[in-house]
Amino acid sequence: MKSNHGHTKFFKHFSLFFPFQDLLVRTKRVWVLSTFELQEELNVTYPHFLSKVEGKEYRFEISGDAVEGGYLTIDEKSGDVSVNKKIDREKHSSFRVVFDVYDKETDLKIDKELVFDVVINDINDNPPTFIKIPKTVTVEENMEEGFLGAEVIADDKDDKNTVNSRFNISVIAQHPLECLGLFNVQFLCSRKKTNTLLLFKQRIPPMSSTAVINLNIVDRNTNMPVFKEREDDILRLAVDDKDTPNTDGWRAKYFFISGNEEGIFKLETDPITNEGILSITKKKNFEITSLVNLKIGVENIEPFSKCENGKLVKQESKLPDSVSIKVLMIDTNDPPEFRKTNIDVFEKEESDPGKILFTPEVHDPDSTSFRYLLVEDPANWVSVDEKTGEIRTTKKMDRESPFVDDDNVYKLVIAAIDDGDPPASSSCTISIHLRDTNDHKPHLVNSSLIMCGNRNNKVMVSVKDLDADPYGGPFHFSLNNTEDMKKWKLDPDYGQQGGLVSLNPLLFGNYSVSLEIGDLQNNIARETLKVVVCDCGEMDTCRSKKPLSIDLGAPAIGLIIAGFVLFLLLLLALGKFGQPKHINLKDTGNQTLIKYNEEGPLPSCNVSWL
Repeated sequence: MKSNHGHTKFFKHFSLFFPFQDLLVRTKRVWVLSTFELQEELNVTYPHFLSKVEGKEYRFEISGDAVEGGYLTIDEKSGDVSVNKKIDREKHSSFRVVFDVYDKETDLKIDKELVFDVVINDINDNPPTFIKIPKTVTVEENMEEGFLGAEVIADDKDDKNTVNSRFNISVIAQHPLECLGLFNVQFLCSRKKTNTLLLFKQRIPPMSSTAVINLNIVDRNTNMPVFKEREDDILRLAVDDKDTPNTDGWRAKYFFISGNEEGIFKLETDPITNEGILSITKKKNFEITSLVNLKIGVENIEPFSKCENGKLVKQESKLPDSVSIKVLMIDTNDPPEFRKTNIDVFEKEESDPGKILFTPEVHDPDSTSFRYLLVEDPANWVSVDEKTGEIRTTKKMDRESPFVDDDNVYKLVIAAIDDGDPPASSSCTISIHLRDTNDHKPHLVNSSLIMCGNRNNKVMVSVKDLDADPYGGPFHFSLNNTEDMKKWKLDPDYGQQGGLVSLNPLLFGNYSVSLEIGDLQNNIARETLKVVVCDCGEMDTCRSKKPLSIDLGAPAIGLIIAGFVLFLLLLLALGKFGQPKHINLKDTGNQTLIKYNEEGPLPSCNVSWL
């Protein structure tokens, strides 16, 4: 390496930019490097001369991002160092520069390449910007002071370690200006202004930006509903409320103050029109036309509150608005009233017709003249007296009738009709509970049974009785014919079923058996049971006789066809060679006379012609 005698310092001071005398120093065999600073966005004419490197016997080269980006250059011959364009610190906060020194005579590099950093000093050239800001914030009217709920985030691209990146956020304007200090002090007092503009400004340093937030003020109940008409006789009540429609502060809630102590009337709110609907919910009989005075009040669903002088005031003691309604109750024709509308009558079935079952008691507050009518009598068992309402049987009533339900009840309906205009009526239901009698004999469920003679000699006989207990089963079974007793016996002969058993094997065929069946009250029925004795298959059914059939196979069918062909050939042969010969017969007889004049007795037997 070439000696550095006489060249201890290569750089002089680069005016106010490069203190190179402190940057690059050759001390014995060591180059001493340090970081130097350069201000961004220099407002000079470019390229701008920075400094000159001293050393005629040396050639200097620099490389790195600053050189490749065209920011810094050095003249190899003169050693002049220049900056060619403005440097933006927000894009390049520093550069790393590679510095090489060559001997001009030998063109050899003196020592290894050297590296130093150039730091770009920040200036306040970027305004703060909002990086997160809500466009619309919804808040409630009369909201108490505190956190608004609108989070705003801002940023500044300048150096975070300098005052250039410091900023303040403040409200510079708001619209409307009904309540000053809307976001600084206490309340949201502006109720109806739903679009409020906010501007945020950075105060220090003087660079700034703005943003807008729209505040949607949700209405609260600050106005009481007021009746439009002070007196009314209609069934709909209208109110006027200055709060925002379709909110709980606007929706009306109607109630009775007086006049509805019996709960006859009801008040509802129409959700669309906000009108009150007056209706009758409970019937009351007005004997004469009457006038009812109703006093009705109205309030909102949301409790009333108001903002006065910047403070929230809740006026719970304020009386709601009220209105008086006069309702004219006109008396109408009331129907006759049965003392009891459901009557239970107990009667024994099969009773003789003509018996009085029931006579109703009816009261009509508007008339003394009314008539009775039979409305329902499905079996036509009764009649009703038109004047007295007396119910009388016209036929015997049968508990086993299909018109009687499972609880042994037969139902009638009668009506009482007055002579009003229009006529009014009411009805009464009579439930006749029929008590059973032993009016039905037991009978066979099946009058014909099959006995499988190839398997067993017994069949079970099922019996049914329409009467209820104690007029039904179990039943007594017995044979009613001595001839049957020679062939049959009963085992068992008592119970819900009886067993019919053949005493000896029977030929296949049909048999009739006479039976006597008695219920618990010994009400005896005589029935004839038909028994079919047969050969049964897998099921308990008789086998049917199959018709005779011949199953011809292919060989048999072939023989039949061959025979038929031979028969045809034989006919043809006879027709050709078997011509019949004609025989001449004599037309006259032999001319022989035989005497048949012998007389004798008549034959001894008679022949009858069929």
